Amino acid sequence: MSIAQNDQERQLVEWLADMNEDDAVPLATRMLLEEGVNPMHVLDLCREAMDIVGKRFEEGEYFLPELVLAGEMLDNVGAIAKPLIKQGDGGGAAKLGKVLIGTVHGDLHDIGKNIVTFMLDINGFEVKDIGVDVSVQTFIDEIKAYQPDVVGLSGFLTLAFDSMKETITAFDAAGLRSDFKIMIGGGQIDETVRSYTGADAFGVNAVEAVGLCRNWLGVAA
Repeated sequence: MSIAQNDQERQLVEWLADMNEDDAVPLATRMLLEEGVNPMHVLDLCREAMDIVGKRFEEGEYFLPELVLAGEMLDNVGAIAKPLIKQGDGGGAAKLGKVLIGTVHGDLHDIGKNIVTFMLDINGFEVKDIGVDVSVQTFIDEIKAYQPDVVGLSGFLTLAFDSMKETITAFDAAGLRSDFKIMIGGGQIDETVRSYTGADAFGVNAVEAVGLCRNWLGVAA
């Protein structure tokens, strides 16, 4: 890797993390379309920047508007990168498994969920995103129709923890609980919350979510 390319990559991560959309998105576009940089590598740089954004949010330096802008920047870069990835693999690669994901009822946040959906998609999973404020019954209906290997419950607000617990309890009551693995994510989720809700695992970011799905489905990293 040339020094110039390395500098350019550091610049992209820095601009994305600093919310410099006007410079970051054109740079990523140029790297993808003009310089032929591997699209997966560009997305890895985006993921690195999103980790920085997440840390700044946790530390109170960033707030929801920054998370929204970060999601928009990722969407813009992804819209260019994803076709290049699919073009590179011929578009015929078998999907690794099916994931159903949604934000639980009472919560309207979707930035984290959208990033997880995006990362699962580019890593070869078939993902169905059923949106925000999803009722227990809608989850159950979608699970019966889609028959996923993994179900992801997202929630940013602390009230979402009760919604997650209620949803997972309903899966059990419906006799569905043993048919798939459940991961939760968003906000201040930790092992205590995982235990409270009854989920199989939690992820603090999209990279961990992809790792959980890979492990559960026996896919090599």
